[in-house]
Amino acid sequence: PTTANPATAGDPPRERDSIGASTAAEQALAAMQASVLGADPMAPAPLIEPMIQAPSDPGAPVNAIPGANPTELSDFIEISGLLRYDPAAITRIYAGHPQRLARRVWQTLVPLGLYLVGVASDWLLGRLRGERVRERSREASTLVASLGPAFIKAGQALSTRPDIIPPVLLEELAQLQDQLPGFDSALAMACIEEDLGAPLDTIYEQLEREPISAASLGQVHRGVLKGGQKVAVKVQRPGLREQITLDLYIVRNIAAWLNRNVGLIRSDLVALIDELGQRVFEEMDYLNEAANAEKFADLHRHNPRIAVPRIFHEATSRRVLTMEWIDGVKLTNLDAVRGIGMDPDDMVEVGVNCSLQQLLEHGFFHADPHPGNLLALPDGRLAYLDFGMMSTVSRESRTGLIQAVVHLVNRNFAALSKDFVALGFLGEEVNLEPIVPAFENVFGQALEMGVSRMDFKAVTDDLSG
Repeated sequence: PTTANPATAGDPPRERDSIGASTAAEQALAAMQASVLGADPMAPAPLIEPMIQAPSDPGAPVNAIPGANPTELSDFIEISGLLRYDPAAITRIYAGHPQRLARRVWQTLVPLGLYLVGVASDWLLGRLRGERVRERSREASTLVASLGPAFIKAGQALSTRPDIIPPVLLEELAQLQDQLPGFDSALAMACIEEDLGAPLDTIYEQLEREPISAASLGQVHRGVLKGGQKVAVKVQRPGLREQITLDLYIVRNIAAWLNRNVGLIRSDLVALIDELGQRVFEEMDYLNEAANAEKFADLHRHNPRIAVPRIFHEATSRRVLTMEWIDGVKLTNLDAVRGIGMDPDDMVEVGVNCSLQQLLEHGFFHADPHPGNLLALPDGRLAYLDFGMMSTVSRESRTGLIQAVVHLVNRNFAALSKDFVALGFLGEEVNLEPIVPAFENVFGQALEMGVSRMDFKAVTDDLSG
């Protein structure tokens, strides 16, 4: 069978665009900085609270480099002690270190600003139609990928939001689910040793220096523990936490400005960024991922069709995760699934049943079940991988979801609209009278087609329209 990487969600291989900045662009950047950060971003900052101690050296490394000493394997935010997403604490940290903020603002807003100027120019000249729209959407996806992990994560999140993103751009952002190049192998080995606090040869019998796969947050190496167990070792990119945190801070301030000044935006962009920030911080803590994997395995221990890799705690830390190596094939590779003697339709049924069980019975579900995180195994099991992004559903919401499904199947769209209010999908102040016929039109057509032929994206597009 084909060997698949057991521990990463993929991200895209992209080339960094080299974009120059004209004087006009610099002026535009200054104006944007003033709008987002205030008239004087260099003004004296309030004192940082004692529990968040930022390093006094403004030149402390953002990203470690090969051959760096062990202290350089940590970054500014890790030294500051910020391990959970806290917008207020992040604001205090960067208010006291404006030079870091200014540098990253320059690196991000200049290319973003130039791209927006180009789009605006096309729109004013009447060229923003047809293939030109596709080209600009492709440029946007490439630009997002070039700006780093936080922007990639934001792009991935937006690629699932047809209510706020145009269809063509949505398709291009969906490409951000592919893989990225890895980082320097020597640096990865140094990170593993530093985080586990021991030489590699005392923990692993064998550890391949070259990664087998990489994602926005880290990369995976194949290895063998001293006891002979084959494992996958996921190691986080050095300096990741600072880059993620700083980008989230910048994007959050931009989102706040847009919500205040652009009336056409209906969604709470700040809330979206905060949700993303919380999830990404959880995903950066591999101890949290290990606990999630073990909880998921325990909840599904009685299901003989579900597999979860075993976690090896003696070789796991906040930035290094060692887990059982699993050989399998992606569900999207139908020929390979049949090649190991499995029926793709049967594997899909196993996945659907497990997903319903996660949502409606356990209330603890895998929030990132894309094809790279689901493997078909030769023994008939479906393996779930990458537990960095999990979520929960309250008992009340589970009951509401079941009621909504019953009302949908029975075509009781008036009751379904009330279910949407109870579940928080619609505000209590929303007039449901025009909603009911809209539901009848959208869901009625979907039910006529049947689940096997239902286009869920078309359904969400119709609802958002």
